[in-house]
Amino acid sequence: MRRIAVLDAPTNLGLRPPTPTSVPGCAKAPGALRDHDLLARLRARDAGCVTPARYDPGDWRPGDGVCHAREIADYSLALAERIGSIIDRGEFPVVLGGDCSVLLGSALAMHRLGEAVGGRIGLVFVDGHSDFRHPGNASYVGAAAGEDLALVTGRGQADLAALEGRRPYFRDIDVVVLGIRAQDEYRLDLQAAGITTRPVPALRAEGAARTAQWAHEQLADCAGYWVHIDVDVLDPAVMPAVDAPDPGGIAFAELEILLAGLVDTPHCLGVEVTVFDPDYDPDGSYAAEIVNTVVAGLAPVTAPEAVPPRLLSARPTPSPRRGNGRAATATERLDRAERPDRAERPDALAGLDGLDGLDRAERVARLEFPAGIDPADSDAADVGPAALGSADDGPAGVGVPGVGSSVSALPYDVPADGESPGTGGRAHSEPSGVAASVAPLVEREPVGPPASAGPGLLRRTSPSPQNPPARREADTA
Repeated sequence: MRRIAVLDAPTNLGLRPPTPTSVPGCAKAPGALRDHDLLARLRARDAGCVTPARYDPGDWRPGDGVCHAREIADYSLALAERIGSIIDRGEFPVVLGGDCSVLLGSALAMHRLGEAVGGRIGLVFVDGHSDFRHPGNASYVGAAAGEDLALVTGRGQADLAALEGRRPYFRDIDVVVLGIRAQDEYRLDLQAAGITTRPVPALRAEGAARTAQWAHEQLADCAGYWVHIDVDVLDPAVMPAVDAPDPGGIAFAELEILLAGLVDTPHCLGVEVTVFDPDYDPDGSYAAEIVNTVVAGLAPVTAPEAVPPRLLSARPTPSPRRGNGRAATATERLDRAERPDRAERPDALAGLDGLDGLDRAERVARLEFPAGIDPADSDAADVGPAALGSADDGPAGVGVPGVGSSVSALPYDVPADGESPGTGGRAHSEPSGVAASVAPLVEREPVGPPASAGPGLLRRTSPSPQNPPARREADTA
């Protein structure tokens, strides 16, 4: 069983005002959903709330960039930190938005996590709109909630698309878009970028369950993935309480099946639900439907047989900078652990306690044969570097006792200089070690040796200084 932690993200900073004298009502969504016993029905821990800045477009005008950019950036840093804390506890985060700009905070948290394990985290983007407006395909930008997918894939102004110097948060090839309408304004841009999509007609033709499996398969080379759900993926006939209702969506039953399929794997790291606007739901009936769907869709997460979250390695790719992939010998592990920066790498000390004061030969012998194992014993032949854990390579430097070669480092692809995000030029960084406090491992899968996503794995970095519903169209502020 995986424990769910519900975190409120009641921001409306990414939307234009529905009228000149009002503010978007989606900031009320977390409270409206909680009113229908969401936490009790999920048996979830209350992870609190990340409070946004005041909604105030001020004198924003087209051409000024994204409205509320500074406030959204600050909020994304705070939200990423809270999501990271939930993952550190080994829990499954469910983030209640708010508008779609919450994706920036989730994306930043996932990028931090991917960097910590040396792998890439993917995104399943379930939304009625592509939210792919950016300066390269629009005369101007303004509402981050209509530009969130573009921003998290590295397109747009750096104060939002490159927080902490990270850009992109998700590579184009690591994104799967589900539920957009067949005639989405930016569908050709998605295709040109190489972003995988399945619009509503194809989703319905294949079925929600098969679509979830297909999405998982598209991200098989990722260490894990995050799920974004904008409830405007639903048809306005069943869910009109959103800022940009668009005909041709799916039904609640289809969303439930899709969600259940997406989270029914330890490689799903969390979910966010966005854009529900209680101002258009005076009797609370739509909130009740959303809660019913979310509770049923997340049932696989809390099922007794659900395994703890873990990160998958990518399929191994040979690298000219590395050896043949064998487990490091005790001598090699000792060499790495004795590097000058060892003191700055606490995880490099795993398995080396008690070696101080011994000469080098004794240290190697201690690593090769732990206490209680006789080197002369023929049964001990299998207890060597591989059994103790591969040091593999990278900053951590040594293996983790008891974890073994099942904990693998993952190649992280980054664009080469001068390339646009998501295009070729895959420069693999060196793999990272994993701290000894990781959660228990589970069995291997065909896509590669898994690594845990347990407590303490998410790296922390210091924040950088820095009437009818209105529609998110190209001229949205």
